[in-house]
Amino acid sequence: MDGYRPKVTRTLGQKPACLVNASVTYCGNNQIYAFGGFDQYTDEVYNHVLRLDLVSHQWTLVDNYGDIPGVRMGHTATLYKGDKLLVFGGENEHRTYLSDLIIFDLKTAHWTQPQVSGPIPKGRARHAAVLHEDKLFIVGGITGHDNYVLEDICYLDLKTFTWSRSWRFVGRFDHSAYIWGDRVWVFGGLNEDLDKSSDIWWLDLKGNPAFDSAPHVVVGASGYAANSRTAQVNPPSFHLKSYAPPAPGAVSALRFVGGSNVPSQMVGSHFHVYSSGMLLDFATPMATSASKECSLSALDLGTLRWQKLAEGREIFKTGYRWHYCTMNDDGTKAWLLGCPIDPGAVDLTGNGMEEYLSDIMEIDLRRYGFLGNNLAAEPQAHLVQQSHRLRHIEQPSKGLGADLAKLFNQPPETGSGADFIITALSVDYDEEEILGSALVHTTSEGEGGHSWLSPDTPTSPPIHVHRLILQARWPHFARLWQAQMAEFHTKKMHIPEPYNVVKAFLYYLYTDRIDPASPSTSDETEDPSHTTADLSDVAGLLVMSNIYNIPHLRLLCVNRLSKDLDVDHACIIWYCAGLAQEEWLRKRSAQYCLTHWGRIVRTSGFLRLPRSAMIELSQEIDMEGRVVGGDELDMFIDGDRFGGAGGGAAGRKESVSSRGDQGENLLEDEDLDEEMS
Repeated sequence: MDGYRPKVTRTLGQKPACLVNASVTYCGNNQIYAFGGFDQYTDEVYNHVLRLDLVSHQWTLVDNYGDIPGVRMGHTATLYKGDKLLVFGGENEHRTYLSDLIIFDLKTAHWTQPQVSGPIPKGRARHAAVLHEDKLFIVGGITGHDNYVLEDICYLDLKTFTWSRSWRFVGRFDHSAYIWGDRVWVFGGLNEDLDKSSDIWWLDLKGNPAFDSAPHVVVGASGYAANSRTAQVNPPSFHLKSYAPPAPGAVSALRFVGGSNVPSQMVGSHFHVYSSGMLLDFATPMATSASKECSLSALDLGTLRWQKLAEGREIFKTGYRWHYCTMNDDGTKAWLLGCPIDPGAVDLTGNGMEEYLSDIMEIDLRRYGFLGNNLAAEPQAHLVQQSHRLRHIEQPSKGLGADLAKLFNQPPETGSGADFIITALSVDYDEEEILGSALVHTTSEGEGGHSWLSPDTPTSPPIHVHRLILQARWPHFARLWQAQMAEFHTKKMHIPEPYNVVKAFLYYLYTDRIDPASPSTSDETEDPSHTTADLSDVAGLLVMSNIYNIPHLRLLCVNRLSKDLDVDHACIIWYCAGLAQEEWLRKRSAQYCLTHWGRIVRTSGFLRLPRSAMIELSQEIDMEGRVVGGDELDMFIDGDRFGGAGGGAAGRKESVSSRGDQGENLLEDEDLDEEMS
C-alpha cells in the first residue's frame, strides 16, 4: 500500500478487562490513563486507575489516594493544565446518575473533591465535556429512571468552582463536543429518538455575558459526594425541558443529507476527535462492516465541507475492533485502543474473553496535513462560506511577526536595511515550461536548485531581502554563506523557480505563514510585503520545502493543498506531491483527478503537465477500470450498483462542483452530491 499507514502495537502488563464506558485520556508525557467503566461479561463496575506507557507499551494499575471516587461508567475525564484529570458524572453500580466533580492529580496520584457552589446540574452519563478559558462545559447526556436524553449545556467555573445555570441546546448522548472559533460544536451521538445523528450543532459564546463572566454564586449548594453509595435525588425528568431557558448565544445546526465524502454514521463504529479546526471521523470496522467500508474523513468547521482523507483499508488492519479513541493536547496524534477479534489471539486466560484495550494504533495526523492546535492555519474570523477567491483579511502574523513582514521586499533606499537580492524565473517566462522544467530540473542546477546567471537568462524583478533573516531561517543559505560561495561575494542569488513561488517562499521565511489567496494574483502595485499564494504557488512551495528540507513549511503546504484540493489545481498538486515525495497527498489528488477526469483533462494545469506525467497520471486508473456513459450509465445508476437511488439523467446531475469550492452560499446548483440542509 502506498503512503502512510498507522501501525498496530500489542500492549503488555496489567491490561484492562473488557471495559465499556470507561474514560480513556491522553495525559502528556507519552501516557494514557483509563478510569472506571464496567466489565462487558460480568457487569462489574470499576473505579480503577490504569496507566499505559506509550514508550514501553506497558499497562500499570496505579495506586491512588485521597477522596477516591466510587465506581462509575459513562463519565468524562478531561485533562486540565497538563497535570490534572477532571472527572465528572457517570453512573454507579446501582445505575444512579452522578453529578459530582472529582480531580485526580497525575503527579501525586491523589484525588480531591472541591467544594462547589451554584445550581448543581442533573446527574448524567454518556455526556460530553470540553474546556474553554478555565470553564468546564458539560453538554447533554442521559439521566433518570427512563434514561431521559438531556438537551442542556452548563459550565463549571474552575477558578471559583461555581456552576452556571443550565440552558437548552441540543438533545444528545454518546456525542462529541469541541470549542473552536468561540463556538461550542456538537457532532454525532444519538438523539432523543435513539437514532444516530449526522447533524452538527454549534452555539456562539462570544459576546454573551452569560459565558464571559463568572456565574452567580448560590449560597448553600453542595455537590453529590464522590464516594457516596446513596441514591441521588434528582428533579423529575421533565423539569429541565419545562424550565431551562434557551441558550443565550445563537444556536445553529446543519444536517448532512448525503454525498460521496460524507461518512455515513450508520456504517462502522465512529470516533470523533478535533484538530486544527477540523472534525475527524474515524469510521472503524465492526461486526457488520469490514475495513473496506470504513474511512477516515474530516469536516472543515470553517467551510463545513467534508473530505475523505483515506479509505478504511489504508488505515485499519483486518481482524481488529476499536473501542476507544483519544488525542494529544496539540491535536497532532490520535490513538485508537482495541483488540483482535480472533478468539485464538486473545484467549490468554483460557476463557476466550476479549481484552478491549489490549492493542493500540497510533495515527500521526501530520502525515495527513494536520497542523495541530498550536500551529493552526490562518484564523478564520467569521467561519462563513467563502468563494474560491478568498477575501484577504488582515490577520496577525505568526512566528517572526508583522513587523518583519513590513520590511519584506522593500528596496534599501526606503530605509528597510535590505542587503541581499534574490531573483527567480522571469514573470514573462514561458508558462508551459515552468511546471515541466523548472521544478523538475532543480537538482541539475546545483544543490538546492539555485544556479548561476548567464547574460541571456531572463530573470524576475529583484526581491529585496535581509541576509541575517535568510541565514537564521534557511539552513541551506546558512551553509552556503558559511562556505563563502559566489553569493557571499555578489550578495545575489538566482532560484530557477516561478517568481510567485520564490516570493511566497521568502515571505514564509519572514513570517512563518502562508497567506490565503487574494483577488489580486499578479498586481505588483499592491503592498509589496504581501505575497499571493494560490494553490499552484503552494504546490511549488511544497516542492521547495522538500528540496530545502523545511518540515514546518511542508506541513503548512500539505494542510492547505489537502483542504483546498479542486478541479483546477488537482493535477498540479498531484505532480508536485510526487516531486516532493508526499505519497499520501499524491494518492489523494490522483483519486480526485480520476473522479473528475472529464473536467481535469480540460484544465490548463493538465495541459501544462509534461507528456510523461500525463501518461503516468492516466495509468493511476485501476487496471480493470473503464469509462461508462450513455445508456449503459443510465443502467448502472438505475440498478443496484448505486443502491437504486436516483436514475437516468437526473442521477447524472448529482455530481460534485467542477470548481470544488463552497461559494458564498451553503448550497450551489452543482454541489448536489454534497447537499446539506
